[in-house]
Amino acid sequence: MKKIEAIIRPEKLEAVRSALEKTGCGGLMISEIEGHGKQKGVVQQWRGEKYKVELLPKIKIELVVRDQDVGRISKAIIESAKTGEIGDGKIFVSPIETAIRIRTGEKGEEAL
Repeated sequence: MKKIEAIIRPEKLEAVRSALEKTGCGGLMISEIEGHGKQKGVVQQWRGEKYKVELLPKIKIELVVRDQDVGRISKAIIESAKTGEIGDGKIFVSPIETAIRIRTGEKGEEAL
């Protein structure tokens, strides 16, 4: 099993959710976060004054999936979240040792 963490633009959330639904993705977690990548924020202007916004709003999507589904799900996220501009986000894939469904006690992939 693998954990996929995707950091995306907030305005791409519905497109990504729809793409994940089409892949048959079972469950996911969504968090609103703030952060920055290499661009270190953006400079904005308001009423003639310039100011730097260092932490930008982002969405973090977390999924735990079977090993064989990682490529398909990652591809769906990339295709639905990509704008081609700086700040599109990142995908991180980590191994998961085990999963346990609290209600039934099922373990491993059966718990997904």
